[in-house]
Amino acid sequence: MIFDFGDPTTFSGIIAMLLQLLSLAILIRALLSWVAPDPRNPIVQFLDAITEPILQPLRQIVPRIGMIDITPLVAIILLSFIAQLVRQSGI
Repeated sequence: MIFDFGDPTTFSGIIAMLLQLLSLAILIRALLSWVAPDPRNPIVQFLDAITEPILQPLRQIVPRIGMIDITPLVAIILLSFIAQLVRQSGI
């Protein structure tokens, strides 16, 4: 499940929860991009600051499809996969 925060009482649960929250931030940033938010808005700046380190390297690998940037979708899938692996490891 995509935003299954799991058990936050274990180390792996906390890491998985943080990865899922990062995925949620990427989703919110992608949705906000449809309405052209004010770049000076503190919320927009915060979302850019925490998501850009994930999205920028992926943009160099994942090609655009016409005018559509599918990098956020790829990032969410990757982060969800990593969160699931962390959750299953039981660290």
